[in-house]
Amino acid sequence: MLIPSPATLPLRRLTRRDLTACADLSEDRGWSREEYKWRFLLTVGRGYGIDDPDGGGLIAACVVTEYGTGERTALGAVGMVLVADRYARRGIGRRLMEQVVTDAGGTPLTLYATPNGRPLYEKLGFGVVGRAEMLQGRFVPEEHGSAVRTRAATAEDLSSVLRLDAEVFGTDRTSLLVRLPSFADLFRVAEADGRITGYAAAWPNMDTHVVGPLIARDTGTAKALVASLAAGTDRPLRTDVDVRHAELLGWLKERGVARIHATDIMVHGAPDLPGDWRRRFAPLTVAAG
Repeated sequence: MLIPSPATLPLRRLTRRDLTACADLSEDRGWSREEYKWRFLLTVGRGYGIDDPDGGGLIAACVVTEYGTGERTALGAVGMVLVADRYARRGIGRRLMEQVVTDAGGTPLTLYATPNGRPLYEKLGFGVVGRAEMLQGRFVPEEHGSAVRTRAATAEDLSSVLRLDAEVFGTDRTSLLVRLPSFADLFRVAEADGRITGYAAAWPNMDTHVVGPLIARDTGTAKALVASLAAGTDRPLRTDVDVRHAELLGWLKERGVARIHATDIMVHGAPDLPGDWRRRFAPLTVAAG
């Protein structure tokens, strides 16, 4: 098969009409199809795609989810960067990411990199600022419950959740979080003295429930939120935790949620991520930062 030069392959914006093609591309690279997650990302983010010149669907794709207020984008999260196996190692991924960086126009970008992807991102100017562990397994509850009070979130909690999240994440994520109640199967908040001190959600992905976002004032609150989510599902849990939260990671492993692999958290155009990592335990998904 004659492979055209990457520079001549046009990029286009993806929409939800490309859902099946995106899922097919995931499957081509040995990933799960994850159509539920793709649909969400193509709704809240901006998808990029390259079509197969031979008419075989997408040969490359990614999604950028932008955060900020008003007309100002403060941060873009890059995720689901995929190149079809038959086009691998031909510069297609670089062509895709160069366009993402160009379109960002100086706005900082972040992504979670696998060992295979990290060399490309480093060549494009991304630097490692952290690391996260992916864990999965059936949560084994503790004999004694937490003293931290948690409850199901209500519509009246949304404004408080948005304020807390902006403070911890470092920029506004309203466009994503207003969709969280309909996206997630479980959405809970932690309270102390009548004030929300954390929140977490669990959303369905294949045969698991993914725990994220997980925002909490301390590790004890994070544990209580995870345990309350686990009590509401019979599926295995899956989550991605910043390795600096060693106590939470150790606790999850003791409770049956085992490490699968690790990814590097990378940033382009800024020395580090904004916000307070001490209260930011897990992302909604690594694909959305």
